[in-house]
Amino acid sequence: MSQLDRLNPGEYILWTGLGLVSFLGFWYLSVSLGLVPRQFLPAPHEVVLKFIHLVSEPFSGYTLLAHIASSFQRFLYGFILAVAIGVPLGLLMALSKFANQLITPFFESIRFVAPIAWVPFAALWFGTGIGGPVLVIFMGAFPPVLINTYRGAMHVDKKYLEAAKMLGAGRFRLMTEVLFPAAIPSIVAGLRISAGLGWQSLVGAELIVASSGVGYMMVKGQASIQTDIVMSGMIAIGIIGLFIDILLRQAEKLAVNYKEA
Repeated sequence: MSQLDRLNPGEYILWTGLGLVSFLGFWYLSVSLGLVPRQFLPAPHEVVLKFIHLVSEPFSGYTLLAHIASSFQRFLYGFILAVAIGVPLGLLMALSKFANQLITPFFESIRFVAPIAWVPFAALWFGTGIGGPVLVIFMGAFPPVLINTYRGAMHVDKKYLEAAKMLGAGRFRLMTEVLFPAAIPSIVAGLRISAGLGWQSLVGAELIVASSGVGYMMVKGQASIQTDIVMSGMIAIGIIGLFIDILLRQAEKLAVNYKEA
């Protein structure tokens, strides 16, 4: 158990608040002393005002909410594709030694390639269409899904598999009715890691192979030396990423409770 886990809610809020106040204080101090030119480091309130302004006023063709919606749509496509392929494949690898030996060499050869390294390839294949970012997100989200599914399924007691086989269950029923329910907590934990990597990969992809989205907005802000727009995009990325993580954290708790029940 970490030190944060030992704090009660009041202490947690207090220390979080102190950390935030210290960060903002240092930021304001840096701006007031002119340690960094104002053009490159606007004051916190200026960034907040720009963030609010972008919600209603278009920048690079869209409002901030429209950019966020575009990014989130790409993320969902890539993430759902990673889950749809990674979960069945992980279960199959745990069930079949032949499938494991067939898939593992190929999987191991691609999972160490950083998702951002797929951006040039995605740009060549898909240009600025939706396919490029979806490919990059998939390559970031896919490995954690497959690995956690495989590990969760491998920890299933073999006697349950043997009992199911004796009752006449085929491979599909073994995967869906024995391995999958038992591996759910591990799968959901993998989804949380996968979502984080997928969301980070999306932003990297949008910096190059997109014509809308938060990453694209940040590139346009950087090109016009509008740091407040770049930082507004960073805030939006952080908020959406936190929202996704909170949802999956709750799903993880439900999965653990389901297994214990």
